[in-house]
Amino acid sequence: MARDTTDDTPISTTSELAAYLASGAKPETQFRLGTEHEKFAFFMADNSPVPYFGEASISALLNGMQARLGWEPIMDAGHIIGLAATSGGGAISLEPGGQFELSGAPLETLHQTADETVEHLEVLRTVAEPLGIRFLGIGGSPKWTLAETPRMPKSRYDIMTRYMPKVGRHGLDMMYRTCTIQVNLDFSSEADMAKKMQVGMKLQSLATALFASSPFTEGKPNGYLSWRGEIWRDTDNQRAGLLRFAVEDGFTFEHYVEWALDVPMYFIVRDNTYHDCTHVTFRQFMNGALKGEVAEWQPTLGDWTNHLSTLFPDVRLKRFLEMRGADGGPLSHISALPAFWVGLLYDGAALEAARELTKGWDFEAVAALRDAVPTQGLTAVINGRPLHAVAADVLDIARAGLKARGRLDAQGRDETIHLAPLDEIVATKTSLADSLLASYEGDWNRSVDPVFKTCQY
Repeated sequence: MARDTTDDTPISTTSELAAYLASGAKPETQFRLGTEHEKFAFFMADNSPVPYFGEASISALLNGMQARLGWEPIMDAGHIIGLAATSGGGAISLEPGGQFELSGAPLETLHQTADETVEHLEVLRTVAEPLGIRFLGIGGSPKWTLAETPRMPKSRYDIMTRYMPKVGRHGLDMMYRTCTIQVNLDFSSEADMAKKMQVGMKLQSLATALFASSPFTEGKPNGYLSWRGEIWRDTDNQRAGLLRFAVEDGFTFEHYVEWALDVPMYFIVRDNTYHDCTHVTFRQFMNGALKGEVAEWQPTLGDWTNHLSTLFPDVRLKRFLEMRGADGGPLSHISALPAFWVGLLYDGAALEAARELTKGWDFEAVAALRDAVPTQGLTAVINGRPLHAVAADVLDIARAGLKARGRLDAQGRDETIHLAPLDEIVATKTSLADSLLASYEGDWNRSVDPVFKTCQY
């Protein structure tokens, strides 16, 4: 998230919180897709991480991008921490360890998303190359220890860094040593949202398996295909993971609100100052828990919006849906991830086919798959079927959904072209993580350093 929200509209009832979510509904003709991708910055000379401060630094990258794009700087206590497009809705932001994120604008087609990504990387390279910096497109930091990883001067991250070790084993690894590709998608109604949320929850682990690319940690194999997927199993289970009520039928906006109300807060922002609120839930906050502790203790819509951004379920609900299961990856994956979900969820027939395919998957089966995928990848099994067989069926559904959309590029090709890397992964039953591990044992002579060249932008 590029910047935290300030909206002083007072809120006092849970119905207002649900109404905020419901206000995201829009006609199908107005559906858009917004793709986000993160990448690790490193110095080409020695594959070391890039600090925030200095002549060759993360802050220098942001200032250089601002000079070229003319985007609005986002500041935190005098430090540049991101950029917001002056039109169109895109943004550049920093994850806690300096992971450089493009939050793409809401666009109509996957072809536009692909063009947006290429343009971003081209501009970024013109800024980064003179500084000796390039970017690594995989899901987990392959070499640097947590202590070696830089920390960004961002107020919300200071609060999270203090809190994370209290609630799970891997929260700091999640913050500082992982990267993702995500897509944000629209819904037309509460019923449409519920269908998309349910399919998204059930198939999120398939996305994790297909996009697995985090097999190394601190210079050696870590035992996982998606270390990032394993990290999310024990980051903060009060606010992350699968939501039973979203997997089961009958899911509503109110269900999500009631869950979110009982999750501890991270912060509220008053006069550009962040107040640590990790000792209260949002429900307690609504009931006056911060009275006498913070001068302006009454809850606002901005507080609710910020709280929603600190929840980390596999599919996150705001005024749109975020698909959160995939590792970071190469350029082709940045288009393939939204293609996968748009194909499944933006065509009515495809969505119903995906629901039919997964209707026998109860919460326990989906949870067991989620536990297995980080180590087993596409060989994991659900309801007696190997995941690579399920993947072939799901890709057929996604392909049909994209064909039905009929969105063509300048060469007359439809959006199914963006599924090509996934078709290869399923045909060979070999994820990027599998390929990287094979290289490590082969040509790389058991060194992770070549990954910085193999998977660089």
